[in-house]
Amino acid sequence: MTPRELRADVPAFEESTYLNFGAHGPSPRYVIEAASSFLADHEYGAGMADPYATAFDAYDRGRERIAGLIGADADEVALTESTTDGINRIASAIDWNPGDVVVRTDLEHPAGVLPWQRLEREGIEVRVVETQAGRVDREAFAEAVADARLVCFSAVTWTHGTRLPVSELVDIASDAGAFTLVDAVQVPGQLPMDVHEWGADAVAAAGHKWLLGPWGAGFLYVDHDVAEELEPRAVGYRSVETPTATEYVYKSGARRFEVGSASPAPHVGLIEAIDAIEEVGVDAVVSRIESLTDRLKAGVDDEQLLSPQGYESGLVTIAVDDPESTVERFAEEGIVIRSLPHPEAVRISVHAVSTEAEIDSVIELVGSK
Repeated sequence: MTPRELRADVPAFEESTYLNFGAHGPSPRYVIEAASSFLADHEYGAGMADPYATAFDAYDRGRERIAGLIGADADEVALTESTTDGINRIASAIDWNPGDVVVRTDLEHPAGVLPWQRLEREGIEVRVVETQAGRVDREAFAEAVADARLVCFSAVTWTHGTRLPVSELVDIASDAGAFTLVDAVQVPGQLPMDVHEWGADAVAAAGHKWLLGPWGAGFLYVDHDVAEELEPRAVGYRSVETPTATEYVYKSGARRFEVGSASPAPHVGLIEAIDAIEEVGVDAVVSRIESLTDRLKAGVDDEQLLSPQGYESGLVTIAVDDPESTVERFAEEGIVIRSLPHPEAVRISVHAVSTEAEIDSVIELVGSK
């Protein structure tokens, strides 16, 4: 499949120029059809004969497919609702003590900020590593994590589109004895991903952005050995070995983070979305995004460009005087982008399914007054 053919499968692209994949990736028809078909079968079709077996089979298929995408083992994958959900599941599975230290960067999405803010109410110290132009200073990071209990940072920053050196930062934090949690939601679907190479204890992500999957199809990687040391606060029949036992025992691996009767439909759709992206090929996706973002950056004033001049991801951040009015002006021309709360800018999310004509339209509007 080519990027052009994938684009033709997405109905939303018939209505507008869509450049907001960093927030939401509209799904191809067959993704929604797969999710809808499963739901129909589960609720009033053949799946009614044994709805639990039907659901558990779908859960298993979802974990297997996601594991193949991210370089994990199936028992290291938990099906979640979202990246935020995954981060919270880790935050609530650690036995915190007053005075424990959490470290994050100043580039984190609210998903990587709010769970730690809640813990501050329980006496946890949160340190924020300040960054420059979407970059983390390794010495400042090492100093901050020296006595940390947990470190949380993004693989690709949602503010600048920069790729952080995940393996290096994980090594620094691990050497200090900290638990490492990576927000990777901006990675799957636009960049290669291998969680074993990263070496993090846990990685949270979701499929509703660059993978073009449905909302509700989140996933959480937890290293198998690390998972055995975690006790989730939420517990249900899916997270334990024998639900009716006098003393419950958590399931091994990441499945201890799955709780109850969640619909498998979003992850059924996600399987189709992963298949589509991989049919195009991750290398082809990367090459196409690089070409289009190079074209966009070449047409933007250097002083306005807040993302790196060289290719790192499909997220391109451009400084403007009034981000909200700029988004509205683009919308009037049928172009969907978004503003950022910080820095004062708009963000253009360029996918492999985007076109040169769309990029040229953005350049023209950014330059117009």
